Amino acid sequence: MNRRALLKTVAAAGAVGMASGLPSAVWAAGSDKPELEEVKIGFIPLTDCASIVMASVLGFDKKYGIKIIPSKEASWAGVRDKLVNGDLHMAHVLYGLIYGVQLGIGGPKKDMAVLMTLNNNGQAITLSKKLADAGAVDGPSLAKVMAKDKREYTFAQTFPTGTHAMWLYYWLASAGINPLQDAKAITVPPPQMVANMRVGNMDGFCVGEPWNHRAIMDGIGITANTTQDIWKDHPEKVLGSTDEFVKKYPNTARAVIMAVLEASRWIDAGLQNKMKMAETIAAKSYVNTGVDAINQRILGRYQNGLGKTWDDPNHMKFFNDGAVNFPYLSDGMWFLTQHKRWGLLKDHPDYLGVAKQVNKVDLYKQAASALGVNVPKDPLRSAKLIDGVVWDGKDPKKYADGFKIKA
Repeated sequence: MNRRALLKTVAAAGAVGMASGLPSAVWAAGSDKPELEEVKIGFIPLTDCASIVMASVLGFDKKYGIKIIPSKEASWAGVRDKLVNGDLHMAHVLYGLIYGVQLGIGGPKKDMAVLMTLNNNGQAITLSKKLADAGAVDGPSLAKVMAKDKREYTFAQTFPTGTHAMWLYYWLASAGINPLQDAKAITVPPPQMVANMRVGNMDGFCVGEPWNHRAIMDGIGITANTTQDIWKDHPEKVLGSTDEFVKKYPNTARAVIMAVLEASRWIDAGLQNKMKMAETIAAKSYVNTGVDAINQRILGRYQNGLGKTWDDPNHMKFFNDGAVNFPYLSDGMWFLTQHKRWGLLKDHPDYLGVAKQVNKVDLYKQAASALGVNVPKDPLRSAKLIDGVVWDGKDPKKYADGFKIKA
């Protein structure tokens, strides 16, 4: 897109109410040139880091006057610390981690920003092969095995306020298992999940791909449920930064959103692109696994490790005609309801107020409009989860208090 068209688009977008905290005049009167030439973006070795990696590898970043420098990180706690102290400009990061830092739970308190959603779906709950051999192959059968064999059961997630913790807890609770009373929850970095299960450190885990499929390939685990079984088209990783960074470097932030949006659209454009993406991110410098561990599930080709195979239309999506990437306020609010449900928050926060502060909806709209990407009219969306309960963001306090199983 040429400079004149971009300026025209962002000038028009600047007239929108600026929940992002950016002055509208900056777009009409100032330069659209990014304030920074290089942007260091952290990522964890997971399939859903792909849009950030491909934005760099395919040169979409150069198109918008920036150079994305992907930085491979060892753990979500490390990502959190480097975002907060400025060692990273942005990161491929857990939705709930950003909200946890915003409210001072799961780490230091600092105003944070969700710039866009990077992917929907594509995580899973893995149970150990030993547990499966005992008859635990899904939530209800796990509950029966746990009731019969009353030992301590250990389940791993990747960060206390993150997405995988919330999917794991929600899934266990939907089967009548209190994740905090009936089991022990531990935190393990994603690339270490399979090794820890191999030596018997946990009975199950929730993590992103390719580590669930890797557990099947290695013969040590089975897929009990995918996270799209828990919530179809759920929010997952986001492009996150501090609020301070967005306010200081608004043009840079918008340029990164545009580059990553283009990469997201490219990945979802067809089979050939997905295969090229899988080959790229499988490399040692990114996910560091065999391409076979990645390429099946990104195409929706699933197996559970017990002989069942299926094609899942709700596999990991990076774009889906723009539906993936919009930072819905209700998505951020949902994580807060679960933080309250599980005792991470003692009191009800201002759910909508916090989401409006964190999710940079107007900044995203500017980038999406400049690229001709569809933007939903309503910043709240509705879904029915695995337990039959509907979430629509309209009464978060009632929703958070309405669960039978909670802390």
